[in-house]
This record gives sequence, structure tokens and C-alpha cells, in this order.
Amino acid sequence: MSVKVKLMTKKIIRYILLGIGLYAVLASLVIIFYQDDPTTMNWQDREAFNNRFIDKLKPAQKLSSESVLEQLGSPDLTFAKNSNNHVYQLFFYRTQHVKSDGITTQDECTGILFKDGILIAWGLGALSAYHSEAI
Repeated sequence: MSVKVKLMTKKIIRYILLGIGLYAVLASLVIIFYQDDPTTMNWQDREAFNNRFIDKLKPAQKLSSESVLEQLGSPDLTFAKNSNNHVYQLFFYRTQHVKSDGITTQDECTGILFKDGILIAWGLGALSAYHSEAI
């Protein structure tokens, strides 16, 4: 091989490596700094996003309703009541597709219950706790 071909080959390899490195840096920055926005997701992605968020909830967590609204956006269904000088809010977020009718129903959602703005229950127990007078 001539000297020109060797130099050209080295130059091409450098550009390829530089491109791969630049791509890796940009991809890493997007992964680290890009925040998911539920309002811009299609319904399948939003369901998966809601499921992942709800699956990470823990009983001892002092999560506020404002924090949930910031992270998940507006709930698909909402109920609220005053009982025994406490405010109870029940947010339903869509987590499973049941019927393609354009309407989100309770059986397609997972409930998240707040007492005075603090998380107290989620999942199947949230609705029964909301209707219970023992809360």
C-alpha cells in the first residue's frame, strides 16, 4: 500500500471514531437530562410510564399529590371528598388497556389515594379505602 492510502485510511478511521464518540456523548446527555413528559406520549407509552411510576411507590413514602401531578400529569379520573376534617383525593391513572372505545374507565386505571395531600394507598386498596369510613 502506498503512503497516501495509509494516511487516508488513518484519517477515515479517526473520523469514524470521532463520530462514534460524539454520538455516545450526545446519547448519554439525552438519557441523563431529558425528562419524560406524559402529556406528549401516545397512550401505550403513557400507560407503561404510569405503571412504572406506580410500581415504584413504597408504603413509607411521604409523597405529595402535587409531586404526583408534576410527574404523571393530570389524572384520567379524579374523586375528592371531605370526611372527619380531612380531604381525600383519589386519582386514577390509566395503566391497562381494556377496550378501544376512546373512553378511559376505572377498570383501565390504577387508583392513588391521598389524605390531606399525602399518599396513603394505591392500587386495588385505594378505591375501597376511599369509600371506607375507617380512613
